[in-house]
Amino acid sequence: MGSELRQAFSVIRKAPELISPAAPTPKEFKKLSDIDDQEGLKFHVPSLFFYKNSPSPALEGKDPVKVIREALSKALVFYYPLAGRLREGDNRKLLVDCNGEGILFTEADANVKLEHFGDEIQVPCPYLDQLLYNVPGSDGTLGCPLLLIQVTRLLCGGFILGLRFIHTICDGFGFMQFLKAVEEMTNGANSPSLTPVWQREILNARDPPRITRIHHEFEPVKNSRDIFLNMNLDDMAHKSFYFGPKEIASLRHQLPFHLQNCSRFELITAWLWRCRTIALEPDPDEIVRLSFTASARGKHYNQLIPPGYYGNAFVYPALCSKADDLCRNPLEYAVELVKKAKAEINEEYVRSVADLMVIRGRPKYTSEGYFIVSDNTRTGFDEVDLGWGKPVFGGIAGALLIISFYLKYQKRDGEIGSMVPICLPLSTMEKFQEEMKKMTEAPM
Repeated sequence: MGSELRQAFSVIRKAPELISPAAPTPKEFKKLSDIDDQEGLKFHVPSLFFYKNSPSPALEGKDPVKVIREALSKALVFYYPLAGRLREGDNRKLLVDCNGEGILFTEADANVKLEHFGDEIQVPCPYLDQLLYNVPGSDGTLGCPLLLIQVTRLLCGGFILGLRFIHTICDGFGFMQFLKAVEEMTNGANSPSLTPVWQREILNARDPPRITRIHHEFEPVKNSRDIFLNMNLDDMAHKSFYFGPKEIASLRHQLPFHLQNCSRFELITAWLWRCRTIALEPDPDEIVRLSFTASARGKHYNQLIPPGYYGNAFVYPALCSKADDLCRNPLEYAVELVKKAKAEINEEYVRSVADLMVIRGRPKYTSEGYFIVSDNTRTGFDEVDLGWGKPVFGGIAGALLIISFYLKYQKRDGEIGSMVPICLPLSTMEKFQEEMKKMTEAPM
């Protein structure tokens, strides 16, 4: 159905509108934290959610566009900073102008049924531009809406929810917290069960700031060959790769006994980094780096982040290797590096990142020889029930140039695994796929 759908698929959109909080909210300025206020987080993250026509009894016959629009407006009363706009204060410090201007919302209708999408209900979705219209002027940082939303009705009665948020304002867990509030509003709640917490000052730099850890993610690599620099996006390939029980078992079989208990994340991350580096064919002596998002939430951080906090609460430490060492050594070499880097992340590392942002003027991570991964398999995107049941698929819509997101994915036969979208130059993707194939060919 893929090629037939591409020829027939069309979306009719109404003019975008602004949705403001349903009740008066404070007019004030709120500063972001020094973890939020990173140059590397000034990008927009799109996501898609596909829903069947299976409304709850209370929503039988209701229009999902109207239901979601009203729920968003109610949720924004409690998350009113999301209805504001980012501004720059002294020393380029970002803050939110809580002016209640609103989030951008587009109502749309498509001429297909959910079943017509077939296996294309995953990432990357070839119809992202139609399902999440990039309203001109909406994708900047300063003065732009912080959320962009499109609800597209389907002929079968199902619908597709497209969402985009600027990463500066929240991380995946924070955004999910807002979506859960919207979910509760669609089910008749008057307030969210988890009270949102701003308190961005808890992740501000110390006084005086002091860098106490090594941060390879912010250190430029000399004599590095960045093949992504100035690359035409039309020359990029965007594909997803699935890691289920069979694939994980195959990878684990390649490790020595003392590493058999490594996590799925460590295994997948090490494998992807190695395969990607082999495919890119860097100079043997070039230093390549891998970053992974490490959350500061939970008991390991002495409850540093309070329940309800919806700001960015993570760092992305980098580990380094000579390209030749990574490519020529067996998989265990990369797994050991990932495990070691994870073990070194603690509250002091988070504090050191915040301090570095202030001391060095908020540098962006250096992209040369770099690969960043973010595990979203436990974020809960696949469980967002807006009154029509859980989505057939729900998650971030794809990879960025050097950033890949791990997504929870359920196959048609019910098997659950991780789907990982990858962006690579066209000339490199074929080599990458050859390396990936070796995973399933490894003896068990």
